[in-house]
Amino acid sequence: MAATLKDATAIVGIGQTAFAKRLPQSEKELACRAILAALADAGIDPGEVDAFSSYTMEETDEVEVAKAIGAGDVTFFSRIGYGGGGSCATVGHLAAAVATGQATVGVAWRSRKRGSGPRPWKNTAVQLPTPGQWTRPFGLLRPADEIGMLARRYMHEYGATRDHLFNVAMACRNRANENPAAMMYERPLTREMYMTSRMISDPLCLFDNCLETDGALACVIVSAERARDCRHKPVYVHSAAQGLPSQHHGMVNYWNDDPLSGPAWTAARHLWKQADFGPQDVDVAQIYDAFTPLIPLSLEGYGFCGRGEGAAFTEGGSLELGGRLPINTGGGGLSEAYVHGFNLINEGVKQLRGVSTAQVPDAATCLVTAGEGVPTSAILLRS
Repeated sequence: MAATLKDATAIVGIGQTAFAKRLPQSEKELACRAILAALADAGIDPGEVDAFSSYTMEETDEVEVAKAIGAGDVTFFSRIGYGGGGSCATVGHLAAAVATGQATVGVAWRSRKRGSGPRPWKNTAVQLPTPGQWTRPFGLLRPADEIGMLARRYMHEYGATRDHLFNVAMACRNRANENPAAMMYERPLTREMYMTSRMISDPLCLFDNCLETDGALACVIVSAERARDCRHKPVYVHSAAQGLPSQHHGMVNYWNDDPLSGPAWTAARHLWKQADFGPQDVDVAQIYDAFTPLIPLSLEGYGFCGRGEGAAFTEGGSLELGGRLPINTGGGGLSEAYVHGFNLINEGVKQLRGVSTAQVPDAATCLVTAGEGVPTSAILLRS
């Protein structure tokens, strides 16, 4: 039987900084604070860290982080591309490194000053990637424009409405209202507010878009054997997968034969193939929510409902606590913080430790996903 990563490693420490529109610290300082907090949470000395994983979009590199926190000799390091599509892959890469003996203590992190920093698409001096050369000169400048186009196609194909997108925004805001660390804590959302808010890229209004955040998060991965001796109940990495479909073109996937069949479908096939349980056994999910339409698309891709049924799945409080599939219980990127999805990883750990501010009773399994629409990744966690 082929070797798998199944339950061979566990997340034993999580850490984060404050989240805000503007923080005074540099991205490096925020990164180091989050990493040191995660190591303290695990009860592991920084000198034991020998592996790192982050995003290609991360501005703080391994060399500077390792020196600043006092890491030992580093024997594994990796970067994953495609922005939020890489979030869960950071954990997957470290799980593979630890499980195969390449390292013993891995740290994954993301630090970002997106709230106070520049918008990436404003840089006109950089040559556009090939797909962008066919879209941006014609007005699809921002990710919101690209996902807006996919959302309109989804509405046309399957009859989804803005009410379905509101269900997603509302579920995330409700959970943020319970989370003191969330940027939208104690800031309720109503249907009237949603329906009358300004359009960002039709059909996406203000509340269909993620927050702009300064902040950092990190987590610590060790072997399952060592995890039993750490400070907290281990949260095992049960399965991990990445997904890049054949002939995919990123969020501007409009000339593909099936533009609504995104990377989630590819990642999901591998994720469930390696797992001992299926979508019906997931107690809580942290689904990447840079934009509300990504939730119904991901619900379909990861097998919680059939093709075209993701919008209807959101009805009747299904995404709320007590619903069919509670999602984004810290508030997600829409209402807690947008740090390329890393807060979803840490929230998954909190749920399986039983310490979330919106705890799902007896949660034992959690799906965490990365960005849909771009080459993506996902992990299954279990307690």
